Amino acid sequence: MNQPTAAAPLSTPTRTIDLIVYPGFKALEAIGPMSVFEYANLHLRRQNRPAGYDVRVASTAIGAVQSDTLMAVQATKAISALALPDDAIIVGSREIASALQAMPALVEWVAIAAAGNVRRLAALCSGTFFLAAAGILDGKRATTHWAVAAQLQQQYPAILVDIDAIFVQAGNIWTSAGVTAGIDLALAFVEEDFGRELALDVATEMVVYLKRPGGQSQFSTHLQSQKTALPTIRQIQRWILANLREKLSIAMLAQKAHMSERNFTRVFHQEVGQSTLEFIEAARFEQARQLLADVSLPLKAVAAQSGFANDEHMRRVFGRRVGISPKVYRERFATTGVHARLPGAV
Repeated sequence: MNQPTAAAPLSTPTRTIDLIVYPGFKALEAIGPMSVFEYANLHLRRQNRPAGYDVRVASTAIGAVQSDTLMAVQATKAISALALPDDAIIVGSREIASALQAMPALVEWVAIAAAGNVRRLAALCSGTFFLAAAGILDGKRATTHWAVAAQLQQQYPAILVDIDAIFVQAGNIWTSAGVTAGIDLALAFVEEDFGRELALDVATEMVVYLKRPGGQSQFSTHLQSQKTALPTIRQIQRWILANLREKLSIAMLAQKAHMSERNFTRVFHQEVGQSTLEFIEAARFEQARQLLADVSLPLKAVAAQSGFANDEHMRRVFGRRVGISPKVYRERFATTGVHARLPGAV
């Protein structure tokens, strides 16, 4: 069995990756990671190094496989216990229950072949259900798209479902949240194989962030603010997110919203589901977590740029929210989070 390594030397041979699809697979979940590995190869060639990845689209049979969009992809390999890749990535589906019923061969392949005989086995989004059905996640921490996380936990109670994580590594088993989180997971693969610098090059080329560790929340304040129905409150949320370094008071925000403080406080909580001060703290905490990825930025600067009164204030918020200090968080999560573990993680 091949064993995962934290970083690869220049002479590391090309890794084979099977990107496993089936009718109704989520197109972006396949294309995103595929692009990450292609750009990794591009940057390796620019360094006069051999390609790092040989990616193949695989399914239960060779041929065209229709996605959940107008696009179909050509599977050039049929999954087999006799032709295992170094790594395998199973994408998700909008209709995962139907996909599971239609693809027993994939569940069997996971159970018999992949679980113990590939270097890394990953499932993206609802693809986690294939690993769950094969029984290889029992007793392990795993994640999936937030919309089906409760279903996963109910159907497979032996799994430690983490509804909040972007991606989770449990030994050689990896699972990710929905859709674009597959890009984060693929970047983590690149970082584990070739180091942070190459992963950053790929992220820059793709104009995506290498700032989302596996333990980062699926529920960012930016995403949450988009769900607010009342335009006035939504605009206030956006203003808060763009001005975290300001001294944000209820009086100031109520004035911007053209409301009384009492009415603003009531309406904000009603629309957002949390108080204004809770929203501000969550946004500052999220901003600080992203800034901590830059190891050259002093903690005092992180606190200031996130809007905390000082680094001690930031430390108290981190202690309350994640049980560790910003310094320890940086040590654990300063990269994509390849080896990241939150307290109590499996």
